Amino acid sequence: MSVLHIVALVAMILMTFLILVQTRGADLGAGLGSSGEINTERRGTDKTIYQLTIILAVIFNLSLVFSVLF
Repeated sequence: MSVLHIVALVAMILMTFLILVQTRGADLGAGLGSSGEINTERRGTDKTIYQLTIILAVIFNLSLVFSVLF
């Protein structure tokens, strides 16, 4: 197992956890993406978690691309 595969695995696990933490609201519709809230601005911890998820997604994708190329 190469270093790139380990990086992809760790990024995948952390990204999955952060996505599950981001659920807005307490109803079932919020978990499926239809929370019905008008306010879409992220603040504080929610914004930080959102940005970390994007960074981990980029790391995950780049590690997979580089593992295929090299």
